Amino acid sequence: MRDAEARTIASGVPARELMERAGRAAATAILRYDAPRTAVVACGPGGNGGDGYVVARHLAAAGIAVTVAADARPGTGPARDAAADWDGPVVPLSDAPVAECLVDALFGIGMTRPLGAAHVGALERLAAARLRVALDLPSGVGSDDGADLGCPYEADLTVAFAALKPAHLLHPAAPWCGRVTIADIGVAVASTLVRNTRPSRLRLAPASHKYARGSALVVAGPAGHGGAARLAALAALRVGAGLVTLVAPTPAQTENAARLDAVMLRIADDGTALARLLTDRHLTALLVGPGLGRDARARGLVEAALAAGRPLVLDGDVFTLFAAGAEGLRSRLRAPAVLTPHEGEFARLFPDARGNKVERARAAAARVGAVVALKGPDTVVAAPDGRASVNVHASANLATAGSGDVLAGLITGLLAQGVDAFDAACAGVWLHGDLGRRGGTGLIADDLAGLIPAALASL
Repeated sequence: MRDAEARTIASGVPARELMERAGRAAATAILRYDAPRTAVVACGPGGNGGDGYVVARHLAAAGIAVTVAADARPGTGPARDAAADWDGPVVPLSDAPVAECLVDALFGIGMTRPLGAAHVGALERLAAARLRVALDLPSGVGSDDGADLGCPYEADLTVAFAALKPAHLLHPAAPWCGRVTIADIGVAVASTLVRNTRPSRLRLAPASHKYARGSALVVAGPAGHGGAARLAALAALRVGAGLVTLVAPTPAQTENAARLDAVMLRIADDGTALARLLTDRHLTALLVGPGLGRDARARGLVEAALAAGRPLVLDGDVFTLFAAGAEGLRSRLRAPAVLTPHEGEFARLFPDARGNKVERARAAAARVGAVVALKGPDTVVAAPDGRASVNVHASANLATAGSGDVLAGLITGLLAQGVDAFDAACAGVWLHGDLGRRGGTGLIADDLAGLIPAALASL
């Protein structure tokens, strides 16, 4: 955002003009959202505070009784000019009255240290307002990582200038932003970080047959541990793979056969047997990890899958088998791959990862040479080339055992159909969130596969 603003100013647009555009756009957004009779605009010492003075002027022009609350005049030139153009009341933060609307213009992007006690106290008191509006971000939020730096309230409306910031999507801050609207201020922002969006519809050619739709293979664990792989296999089949095969050791065949009909079954008691099955020319994607186990047999199965040279999804026990061994995993990959760890699994594979969630996912993807989907309410999908998306189309209903196995199956089924690894991960994550929203309260992982057709039909 700073680079984009600098380029815009260098092109001849004065910084004061950008501030005017931002404040005017924010005031318009507030008036469209609600119609308060009174407002307090809390202005800080920087550019965000300058935006606040412009908001105050435009709200006052719309007939709202506005008070600016500020403990000091702005320290930058454009913000000082904006403050000079405000001819209404200015009071210290501690003396500001509680109004119908609070506009938080204390601190915007770039905040890295905790909010001071005085500011916390003032915002807590003023947040008794009926309508709470944040300019760019609520004060006390880390803009690049969504960190809690002492944010004392939840906004009803956040006006983001020019583009979303990571904190609008990353937890814990995302829910504190309320409804987020993007104000166009004439600044073109380019980024390799995007919000994950609804995928394109997967259309079938009129002459499609099962092999044309792709063949996926799911490697299952021992007897009594096959539920995760079965959930994944059903998801891969439902999302569109023409043929899905579940591979398990001999003792597990009976239980798998009792639970599956449309999914094919094959036996592989060790890595050598699996390697033979993986020579099937129809095979277009495979999944290994869910419920696999962590013994020598499991390691052999993973090694065979890695050596097969087929598009691959790695999940579950793979991250323990390769704990702190990302480089060893990279050296074995022979085809596009997607890793789907939750935070605990990610920490096992990348114990030295640092930075915010986006930075950690990007670094991990580059390090292992594969797409990484770092799961959570704000799942980040990162590619080795630096592209990344943050998914907010999610649901707490997915916080249930087996849900992640269904996600792995969705991505595998999309890979089997020839979808690019990054796109398959993004689409799978979005669809997974959609299933959680459709399922509602009481959802369990067994329900998810049955919701897939409706989710696909809605695209």
